[in-house]
Amino acid sequence: MEIADKEPLDGVAIRQLFIDARSQNKWLDKPVTDSQLRALYELAKWGPTSMNCSPMRIIFIRTPAAREKLVQAVSPGNLDKVRTAPVVAIIANDTRFFDKLPQLFPHRPDAGKVFDGNEELARTTCFRNGSLQGGYLILAARSLGLDCGPLSGFDHALVDQLFFEGTSLRVNFLCCIGYGDSTGLFPRSPRLGFSEACEVL
Repeated sequence: MEIADKEPLDGVAIRQLFIDARSQNKWLDKPVTDSQLRALYELAKWGPTSMNCSPMRIIFIRTPAAREKLVQAVSPGNLDKVRTAPVVAIIANDTRFFDKLPQLFPHRPDAGKVFDGNEELARTTCFRNGSLQGGYLILAARSLGLDCGPLSGFDHALVDQLFFEGTSLRVNFLCCIGYGDSTGLFPRSPRLGFSEACEVL
């Protein structure tokens, strides 16, 4: 079957995904539903990963009890964000991602053997691809009209202890999700220009 040529997204979509989107610090009191969280994952899961390894796992924190558990590990500067965001996603990576490769990469039923016993290869593959998936999650959220506030200011070891003890999951980063309050935004920070960041050979 021939695939039709793809057209660039229109300017409105591009602005929503990239140019106008901001990392939010303050949140409106507007809930994010279960169906929105499911739709968010169902979009993000299609982003490419090497050998379709898909190591990202997510805990969506929404209840007061789970939130208070999480704030134990959050740095002081991020406490208000975590307490007030409608949802906080714990973006984790499954360090045993390769156990699911027979399911996810059936073209090579023995693909998991490449990683089993090769700790360095498994670690770098897991972190690289889980981080890619975290980026896809942010873009998926923006495409659904949601805002995000990714966070790295927290105690990784404590999050792992509180939420993943006894499992092969390890936290990568946190991401507040909801509807941002623009009054909490800082002035837009600059970005590097093409000639500063890129080279064409």
